[in-house]
Amino acid sequence: MREYSVLVVDDEPDIRQVVGDILQDEGYVVHVAANAAEARDQFTQVQPDLVLLDIWMPDTDGIALLREWREDGVISTPVIMISGHGTVETAVEAIRIGAYDFLEKPLSTAKLLVTVERALEATALRTENLSLKTQLEPVSGFVGHSDSIIALGQLVNRVAATDQPVMIRGESGSGKGVAARVLHRASAFAEGPYVEANLSTLEKQRIIETLFGSENGDNVTPGLFEQVSNGTLVLDEISDLDSAAQKRVLNMLETGFFLRLNGNKRLKKNFRIIATSHQDLEEKIAQKRFSEDLFYRLSAITIGVPPLRAHREDIPDLINFYTQHIIDSEHLPFRQFSTSSINYLRNRPWSGNIRELVNFIHRTLLTTSSEVIEADETREMMGQSGHMINEVQEKNAWRDFGQPLRSAREHFERDYLEFHLRQAKGNMSELARRTELERTHLYRKLKGLGIDPKDDKYREDTAVESGNQKS
Repeated sequence: MREYSVLVVDDEPDIRQVVGDILQDEGYVVHVAANAAEARDQFTQVQPDLVLLDIWMPDTDGIALLREWREDGVISTPVIMISGHGTVETAVEAIRIGAYDFLEKPLSTAKLLVTVERALEATALRTENLSLKTQLEPVSGFVGHSDSIIALGQLVNRVAATDQPVMIRGESGSGKGVAARVLHRASAFAEGPYVEANLSTLEKQRIIETLFGSENGDNVTPGLFEQVSNGTLVLDEISDLDSAAQKRVLNMLETGFFLRLNGNKRLKKNFRIIATSHQDLEEKIAQKRFSEDLFYRLSAITIGVPPLRAHREDIPDLINFYTQHIIDSEHLPFRQFSTSSINYLRNRPWSGNIRELVNFIHRTLLTTSSEVIEADETREMMGQSGHMINEVQEKNAWRDFGQPLRSAREHFERDYLEFHLRQAKGNMSELARRTELERTHLYRKLKGLGIDPKDDKYREDTAVESGNQKS
C-alpha cells in the first residue's frame, strides 16, 4: 500500500504536534510548517499528497497562500483549510479558490481522518480517470471508421462549440461515456474538471446533498456543482433523479443559480451538464415519473450513440484497439485474434454492445495462452461466457492485485453477481435470496455495474438444461 505524505501548516506548535501524531498513527508521512515561508519550501521539497492549511497565520494567511499555489498551477494537490475563527464566507471563499474542504478548530479526530481519506481518494480517482481516458481512447475518442461513427464524431464536435446542456442516449454499453468525454475535451470547458455522477448508485436521500452541497450552521459541504466549477458534470442515468432533485435541477437550468441544501445564498452555475440515459424517458414522462420540462431542457441538444449491431464493420477496429490496450496496461505477453476469430466475433449479437465485447476480450486474454487466438478457441470462450463461471474463469480481472481497490471491487462484484444471476436463471427474487441483498439495492447495484438481468444470456442455461432433459 502506498504511503501518503501530508503537509501540516499551522503557526500553533500544539496543533502541529497533535495533528501530526494523529496522522502518523494512521500511517501517513507527516511534514510540518509554522508559516507560509516554511510551507512554500516544504511544498517544493517534499511535494506532499495533501496539505492541511491554517487560515490565520502571522505573515501570509492561508487563503492568500492557497490562491498563490492555485495561480502557480499547483492544482492536483488537495488542500484542506483549518481555522478556529471560521465563517461561512471564509469557507465559501476557500472552496471557490480551490480548497477541497474546510475544518474548524477544535479539530475532531474522526472528522479530520475522514476528510483526509476522502480528499486523497478523490484525487486518486481523478488521476485514475485521467489515466484511463488516455489509455482507453485514441486521439479522436471514437474507435472505428463506419459512417455512423464518423457522423457521431462530427455531431459531437459541432455540439461542443455550444455551452448548452446535452442529452446522450443509447443502449447500455454502447459508448455514451466515451461520447461525453470526447464532448468535454472538444469544448470550452476542456481545461476544467470532468466529473461523472452515477445517479443509479447514489442513495436517493443523498442525491440532492451530493449534487448541490449542504450547509449546517458554519459547516459548509460543497457539492459536485461547486467542485466541477468551469468544467463538465455528467449526470449518468438521469432518470434515476427523484422528483425533488428533478425540480432543483430544473430550477438551476432555468435561473442559472442554485442553493445548497439548507442554504440561502445563491451560487452561480458555471459548468456544463451532460445527461445520459439508456431508458425510455418518454414512457417515464407519460407515467409521471420524469419531469417533461426537465426533459426538454436537457434534450434540446440530443446525441444518439448507435448500438454495436448498427456498426458491425467497426468490430475489427475495436478488437485490435482494446486487445492492444489490455496487453499494454496489464503487461501481458503479445496476443492477437486471428482473422477467422475476428470474423466470428463480428457476427455475434453483442446485446451488451461495446462493453460486452471488451469484457470478452479481457477475459479471453487473461485465460488463454495462444499467441494467435484462433476461431475454435474463440468459439469455446464464447460458449463458456454463457454458462457457469468455472475455476479458470474465476481467475479474472479482480484477481489482478496491482490495480486500485475500487477497480478490483467492481470487477469482483460484477463477476459475483453475474455468476449468481446465471445460477438463478435470471430470476431476481432468487438472486436476492442468494446474495442476501434487498431487491431495490440489488437493482441499483446491477444498473451501476451495467448488468441487465433481463438479458437472455442469463437464461441460456435453462434452455440448455431443458433440451438435455428432453433428449
